[in-house]
Amino acid sequence: MSRLLLTYKRLLTKHPVKTQCIQAGVLCGTGDLIAQAVIEKKPLKNINLQRTGVFLTLGTFWIGPSVTMWYRCLFKFFGDKGKFVALKKVAVDQLLFVPPFQICTISAINILQGHDLEFAKEQLRLKYADILIAGYKLWPAVQVVNFYFVPLNYQTLYVQTVALFWNSYVSWKTQQGIIKE
Repeated sequence: MSRLLLTYKRLLTKHPVKTQCIQAGVLCGTGDLIAQAVIEKKPLKNINLQRTGVFLTLGTFWIGPSVTMWYRCLFKFFGDKGKFVALKKVAVDQLLFVPPFQICTISAINILQGHDLEFAKEQLRLKYADILIAGYKLWPAVQVVNFYFVPLNYQTLYVQTVALFWNSYVSWKTQQGIIKE
């Protein structure tokens, strides 16, 4: 296990953004698998691997890069020391970043699953508020810990570890009520 951690630290030091994007993809895909197997109670033979691939892709190419670069911007503008710095970061994160980020994420899930723009807009209308409100019940507390205690290079890992469960919820929520062909 310590060898794995050393390899991870080395990769994080050498290729921080790439490493954080890949870990986000893996954890997003895993979140979808949890949603299908645990929340939706699908037998393993009925797991939709294409759907899992959408979440893996979204995590690797959208969520990972966005969150990683966002945390670097917050670090640049606010620094990293003190409880008021952490609280400012949480406020800016939750009020300026999260609402458009959720719009893009929900829309991307639907588009990547092959739905047209009208369908994606309707799903956004139906599910955005629920997802945003649920997020506001979880993420401010998570982000206080993240911005106050966690070093910058580990913030995406911390958030994506918590997001393993969040991604399960988002996966389930975005699939709810969609009729499968």
